[in-house]
Amino acid sequence: MSQLLRVQNFAVSRDGYAAGEGQSLERPFGHADPATMMSWAGATAHWPNRTDPGGSRGLDDYFTRDYQQNIGAEIMGRNKFSPQRGAWEDHEWQGWWGDEPPFHTPVFVLTHHVRPSFSLSDTTFHFVDADPATVLKQAKEAAQGKDVRLGGGATVIRAFLEADLVDALHVAVVDDVELGGGVRLWESPDELRDRFHLDVVPSSSGVTHHLFWRK
Repeated sequence: MSQLLRVQNFAVSRDGYAAGEGQSLERPFGHADPATMMSWAGATAHWPNRTDPGGSRGLDDYFTRDYQQNIGAEIMGRNKFSPQRGAWEDHEWQGWWGDEPPFHTPVFVLTHHVRPSFSLSDTTFHFVDADPATVLKQAKEAAQGKDVRLGGGATVIRAFLEADLVDALHVAVVDDVELGGGVRLWESPDELRDRFHLDVVPSSSGVTHHLFWRK
């Protein structure tokens, strides 16, 4: 069975931005509000950060439930891991997620400033300065036969799309949010129709799910 490179539960605004301008320690998504961008997922029964019983079922819950299914490794960009730019000032920063990161797999962080790998709970972070094909090869080896998730941000997803390495994408368009600037995934989902089939499924939560799979 072939291993897939998958984008899952990736949220963008109506105008195609995944994050706003001015990322900082206090505002990981810049001027975008992550609570609004991900409210559709946070309301579901299978949202991994849920601390109370209940939550919605149905279409949105299907996607949050599928998040960890058959995933053996993750690839992400430096800006998803950290607000820092340039050379690491120190190695104290270990991500936004505390002592229990939600990945539960090896994670490969793309960066021009390599630092030693480290582990938190059952997640090990590796820092790699390489092209998308090389990083994907490393991630697939670490995944031990399972799929690899491409976690973002938008710049990294675009790089892997340009390298024609992505097999499937699930993008949730938050229809009532328009950011007007920031880090953009696309101007229109139609940009990917030359290489991907596309199903568009609206949800009662106010997002529209775009499901792409390679032709």
